[in-house]
Amino acid sequence: MVNAKAISLLCFAVFFCSSIHQCQAVEEPIILSSKPQEYGSFKIEEAANYACQYTVAIKTSCSSTRTTRDQISLSFSDAHGNQVYAPRLDDPKSRTFERCSTDTFHLSGPCTDRICQLYLYRAGSDGWKPENVKIYAPNSRISTFNFNVFVPYGVWYGFNYCNRYDI
Repeated sequence: MVNAKAISLLCFAVFFCSSIHQCQAVEEPIILSSKPQEYGSFKIEEAANYACQYTVAIKTSCSSTRTTRDQISLSFSDAHGNQVYAPRLDDPKSRTFERCSTDTFHLSGPCTDRICQLYLYRAGSDGWKPENVKIYAPNSRISTFNFNVFVPYGVWYGFNYCNRYDI
């Protein structure tokens, strides 16, 4: 007979759980590729509902600047416009976004369906090159957005796959 404690630990290790949703199997990740683009008409929507928790893992490229003091913002959403926005992810004093490192952030926002849009914004003069951004969402696949290019200064830069049928 299997120990109940072992089953609980296995459930936690294999499944993504949040306090709001029951354990949900994490399917194979969606890896979205092609090149990121500037999004000139991007608008931030203030969310009224913060019912879901997200984990965002950002890997900085090994060919990025050694470190950056730039302000990094992030926004992602689903095809219905449910948007999660983080106005400033970085903390220059904590050495966030160093070359060859992965930084993890916990964000709250409205619940989304499959995430199909992600944009980064950089303000500052150091420069920064993310390799990829992974979003772990409740009740959804892991979404991976591959950048591997320097994020330009002062523009929202990333991916919008919300109008595609193959995501």
